Amino acid sequence: MIPTLTTERLTLRAPRWDDFEAYAAFRGSDRARMLGGPYSREQAFDQLAEIVGHWTLRGYGRWMVADQETDEPLGIVGLYYPEGWPEPEIAWSVFQSGEGRGIAYEAAKAARAHAYETLGWNTVISLIDPANTRSIALAKRMGCVPDQNYEHPTHGTMHIWRHPAPEACA
Repeated sequence: MIPTLTTERLTLRAPRWDDFEAYAAFRGSDRARMLGGPYSREQAFDQLAEIVGHWTLRGYGRWMVADQETDEPLGIVGLYYPEGWPEPEIAWSVFQSGEGRGIAYEAAKAARAHAYETLGWNTVISLIDPANTRSIALAKRMGCVPDQNYEHPTHGTMHIWRHPAPEACA
């Protein structure tokens, strides 16, 4: 079961079929280029199904981030650890309608709190393409520090940003 988290403005919830159009539009857009895209609708469907399946396989995963008042899907944020990854990470992607509103920051803080307070993690990273200046700025805002590089077989060099330890986030 995928837990629901709430913040001041957001609901982090399980993805639903009615989120697909917004998700496919994001994955099919140039905004997905830092994630290896753009992708076809068929690929977007597989990727959305992967988000749901990650919860079953790992017991944690990424949430659909929705506006608390309207339930409009604004992005995907959460805990991600696919096979071959160096460590579990907090990943974030914000749809165009959520851009520039602090959505990723608010949702990523909730995801990190869940990792530390509910799952008992004592460390977590975020993997970021070195060209993704907006994600780097968010990592810095979250208190992350550069750790090392990771050579991904498809995406090439990615920077590992280490999040502060749980006691530093309290």
